[in-house]
Amino acid sequence: MSLLWQFWTVVLLFHLPIICKSSSSTADLFENWCKQHGKTYTSEQEKQYRFEVFEDNYDYVVRHNSMANFTYTLSLNAFADLTHHEFKAAYLGLSASANNLIRLNRGSSSVGGISGNGKKNNDLPSSLDWRKKRAVTKVKDQGSCGACWAFSATGAIEGINKIVSGSLVSLSEQELIDCDRSYNNGCGGGLMDYSYEFVVKNGGIDTEEDYPFQGLERTCNNNKLKRHVVTIDGYKDVPSNNEIELLQAVATQPVSVGICGSERAFQLYSGGIFTGPCSTTLDHAVLIVGYDSKDGVDYWIVKNSWGTSWGINGYIYMLRNGSNSEGVCGINMLASYPVKSSPNPPPSPPPGPTKCSLFSSCAGGETCCCSLRLLGICFSWKCCELESAVCCKDRRHCCPQDYPICDTERGLCLKNITNSTLAKQLQNGGLAGKLSDWSYLFAN
Repeated sequence: MSLLWQFWTVVLLFHLPIICKSSSSTADLFENWCKQHGKTYTSEQEKQYRFEVFEDNYDYVVRHNSMANFTYTLSLNAFADLTHHEFKAAYLGLSASANNLIRLNRGSSSVGGISGNGKKNNDLPSSLDWRKKRAVTKVKDQGSCGACWAFSATGAIEGINKIVSGSLVSLSEQELIDCDRSYNNGCGGGLMDYSYEFVVKNGGIDTEEDYPFQGLERTCNNNKLKRHVVTIDGYKDVPSNNEIELLQAVATQPVSVGICGSERAFQLYSGGIFTGPCSTTLDHAVLIVGYDSKDGVDYWIVKNSWGTSWGINGYIYMLRNGSNSEGVCGINMLASYPVKSSPNPPPSPPPGPTKCSLFSSCAGGETCCCSLRLLGICFSWKCCELESAVCCKDRRHCCPQDYPICDTERGLCLKNITNSTLAKQLQNGGLAGKLSDWSYLFAN
């Protein structure tokens, strides 16, 4: 018994310095990582939990990068304090119906984005990068809003608009998130085909500058919905699992695709040609902006919407000409692109002012709300930055017309629902959101 105890004592003493050094160095790495990515936590308990998740991801990255049979590397990027489950829940967003999509084809599915004339593979350049042709806007960040479908769709429209009109304009994902509700579901997921259908029926789409991304769903701004800065004529679908036609399409313009983006290696990807392994169950949307080869391995150049701290400054190289027809992560399964030949309309004139009184007015698309009333007469007006809004009785806030009940005590704008439903929603935290999410402070 004493010999056995001596044996384990020697083992523990031998390993203890290594364990302590590893834990300490990982803690220092975590602190530096927090500073680099601006991470703060609400409590020491939360920070300790995130450190444990970080450690687990660190071990995974080290193991992966030590293997010689992979053509890509991983790193401790901005998602390194998230479990794989948390990451999947927050950063994807292709509709679950993507895998059983009945496409809304407008016209033929044959390839040819500008003139309708497809190119033969012999005529294609060996490599192409639409970024070099200034047909790709900067990498954007969808945050935890699952609207990758909107970013993929606007990216494709931005590309074809540049090719046809010569002007690169960053377009509004927020307009699609707020207003495209026939099939798509805002931050809850959607599909690119439906986005193109919406833009066609709406007569165009607004700019990102005019209708900026908010990171959450809001009430559709009908005033900005009418600003048709960029138009498309329709869209086409690349036949599923046909990489030849997908290549022909990308040679013509940037192309939207669905992929499986939920693999753990995808979460922490940092460089090289991504080869999987990964499922072909589609749950994320990205944009192919070109193709190339390295050391005899063909790859797609893919723009993501997770910010520039992920991947290769926001991009990923994904295997092309692989062994299965679906493509790596299903990239050949759900490809589509907008078609444009018509010029964009002239800029819409700004809406006229909204008259509050003989001497007061608000800008077009705003609502007049009285801030000082005596004996039934309003002596001072302020402007609510919403069209046809409801003015709250506190004379400080307003609510959208589809959330017309002002609950100033809780700081909420509510729908017209029964008390029992309200009680359930309060209990479950399922209300429309905080007042800051669903209304606007009046201007001073």
